[in-house]
Amino acid sequence: MQCGKVRKLAITGAGAQPNLKALHDIVFSGDRPDKMPRATTNPLKFQEAKFSSSSVKKRALVCGAGGFIGSHLVRRLKREGFWVRGVDLKLPEFGPTEADDFVLGDLRRQDVCHRVIDSGFDELYQFAADMGGAGYIFTGDYDATVMHDSALINLNVIELCRALDVRKVFYSSSACIYPTYNQADPKNPKCAEDTAYPAAPDSEYGWEKLFGERLYLAFRRNHGLQTHIARYHNIFGPEGPWAGGREKAPAAICRKIAVARSGDTIDIWGDGEQTRSFLYIDECLEGTVRLTRSGFAGPVNIGSEEMVTINQLVDLVADIAGKQIGKNHIAGPEGVRGRNSDNRLIRAQLDWEPTARLRDGLEATYRWIEEQVRASR
Repeated sequence: MQCGKVRKLAITGAGAQPNLKALHDIVFSGDRPDKMPRATTNPLKFQEAKFSSSSVKKRALVCGAGGFIGSHLVRRLKREGFWVRGVDLKLPEFGPTEADDFVLGDLRRQDVCHRVIDSGFDELYQFAADMGGAGYIFTGDYDATVMHDSALINLNVIELCRALDVRKVFYSSSACIYPTYNQADPKNPKCAEDTAYPAAPDSEYGWEKLFGERLYLAFRRNHGLQTHIARYHNIFGPEGPWAGGREKAPAAICRKIAVARSGDTIDIWGDGEQTRSFLYIDECLEGTVRLTRSGFAGPVNIGSEEMVTINQLVDLVADIAGKQIGKNHIAGPEGVRGRNSDNRLIRAQLDWEPTARLRDGLEATYRWIEEQVRASR
């Protein structure tokens, strides 16, 4: 399969501004040297919504298209018949992009944004951000970068959406915006959308996402943009980060168990009794496109209500792997004690909610990560 055109802005000389007329076109023929197989599309086999089509091909822009969620969304939009442009600092790590046009560019720069958002798009999806798992977010070492870079990207993107009359704008927020005081009880966290204030996120990442929400809502009120905001709850699946410090808990645990032999012990941060829910990537995409094409602005949770402890998550992955795995609880970043998606609002507004079992998504993810571990040895 051939991927689309990949473009990179040329910059010459120390501190030079990009020459917007000098674009280097690099065309990948589909034989990019990827060792890893492409993950199966929609392995959970749930019913994707069918949206009306027309003879005119619609255009979508995916910001952050080199990342986990963004690259999966590009693939989903292409299946629906969209012409898709992607933009990111990097190409997708585990396979060629399926975007018709992919721009390697830095959305922190206004000139790059002007080059990328160069006309009206039917839909724009904004995932571009500086983020990662607990090992990245909760150290405090990257707080200034997380807030500064993500705020710049959102300010640049939303202003051009206003200027160019982009019809539908999706912004990916996070469950990390919810206040710490409502997530102290691991058995009964409170994460309904109307509990976000008084605000008290547990990280600067959460504060930055809360600012982003208010920014997109303000542009909706003052400029009439059709913005739509989702608060994601721990999205996971194949072709996501699985090593290096930015991976989320499901990927980290799958990797540790894939490396381990039956009877081994793996390290777990904290006592393992902290609770979370995890949402498989395909259902994340389903909720995202349903929200973007609805009349509802949000913010709304997109997540699973199947809450587990981290200890239970380890046991579940170990069972999938067919291994006996012990747990060594060590000091490390834990985040809040409990977090679970509250899906009452999404049920009411979209007449939809995620229904896939956590185990089904973990089976697909573990198989993929096991292949990565095997290939990296």
